[in-house]
Amino acid sequence: MGTLAPNSIAAEAHDRNQDQVVDGNHAKVGQDDDEQQNQLDAGAKFVLKSKGSWVHCGYHLTTSIVAPPLLSLPYAFTFLGWTGGIICLVIGALVTFYSYNLISLVLEHYAQLGHRQLRFRDMARDILGPKWGRYFVGPIQFMVCYGAVVACTLLGGQCMKAVYMLTNPNGSMKLYEFVIIFGCFMLILAQIPSFHSLRHINLVSMILCLAYSVCATAACIYIGNSSKGPPKDYSLKGNTENQIFGIFNANAIIATTYGNGIIPEIQATLAAPVKGKMFKGLCVCYTIVTMTFFSVAISGYWAFGNQSEGLILSNFLSDGNPLDPLVPKWFIFMTNIFTIFQLSAVGVVYLQPTNEVLERAFADPTRKEFSARNVIPRVISRSLSVITATTVAAMLPFFGDINAVIGAFGFMPLDFILPVVFFNLTFKPSKRSLVFWLNTTIAVVFSVMGVLAAIAAVRQISLDASSYKLFANV
Repeated sequence: MGTLAPNSIAAEAHDRNQDQVVDGNHAKVGQDDDEQQNQLDAGAKFVLKSKGSWVHCGYHLTTSIVAPPLLSLPYAFTFLGWTGGIICLVIGALVTFYSYNLISLVLEHYAQLGHRQLRFRDMARDILGPKWGRYFVGPIQFMVCYGAVVACTLLGGQCMKAVYMLTNPNGSMKLYEFVIIFGCFMLILAQIPSFHSLRHINLVSMILCLAYSVCATAACIYIGNSSKGPPKDYSLKGNTENQIFGIFNANAIIATTYGNGIIPEIQATLAAPVKGKMFKGLCVCYTIVTMTFFSVAISGYWAFGNQSEGLILSNFLSDGNPLDPLVPKWFIFMTNIFTIFQLSAVGVVYLQPTNEVLERAFADPTRKEFSARNVIPRVISRSLSVITATTVAAMLPFFGDINAVIGAFGFMPLDFILPVVFFNLTFKPSKRSLVFWLNTTIAVVFSVMGVLAAIAAVRQISLDASSYKLFANV
């Protein structure tokens, strides 16, 4: 055996010192995390438990983004055409993947400084100031997430009604009755205590979104190749004014489909250290986004052209007649069942920010999570939250129009504008750098698009207002 050279000995000693420093830093971070955990309010302590892995993060992200609204993408293409539709779909994927990574980097930065931010409003408070978190980001996020719960409840009821009409075309049950049934199912799932507790449900949800996307794509290809489908017409409908507003509406639909609004809360479920885990989760999520969004959008628009309905499943019935399906009834039944179960998971995920606020207001962080002192207020407050959402969904079956406004005012700032602003203010990239100008361009362009999309959504509400009716059976 030879002897080690002095340089080797020095290098080895240096490595040992570096390992000790790293271990010391990890220990310090661990102590800081324990300290912060002890100081958490009830909402963060009980709902946003930091116990998950990057795989669990991938499940949560996929459920929050890859949801049944992707079945409306062929409808968005009717306003944009082939070229515009594919370009907007690609831009939406690239910008949101980039923006969500920027939020993750900002959250990792603060975590390494020993101050882990668990909520969107925490980020706004620390980076923009306390008033921004309390009066702007907090209310917008609550409106977006609770609006998503209402939308999921309504869509779940509509899918249930579709299944019912297939099996009983002359049935007398109304839409609001199915909304209430779906709301009862949500009422049970809402009692699951923490975001982390949803990881197994969200794994099933991820499988379900793949299942109904495959079913929808297969049905579109089948109908498009058969003589049963409508003649393929890809021209843009309406006069110039309607086409322009249609473009804005389509962009709002695509932005809402890619929207998330709860990236900080999802990252909060990760066990420390969080570095690099969110990126892995996003890679899992966007692999499924690419597979589902593009396959459904392209196959649906190819099969039905400008006749694509707001929900592509409606196109599987000839003129909406349940007695004349274009694919076997059992296939439509199966696709709707997959959609219904995934909607329940999506609704519960978007209920988490509301649960966190309720827990913070009514629970006692010094008592055990499952003590009577905390369980009773939790069950009552969450039940009232779901009952309210179900009532709104049943009363306002035209909520899709309202949700477009919420999407324009909510998803645009939360997912496209604030992430790049947070990054620029936190890391202060040089004004001569590509990153600074890319982020600034994204913020400006999507601010303008958000305003235009909001105007188009309000215009659509005014056009449809004459047909609005409480508890309408649509």
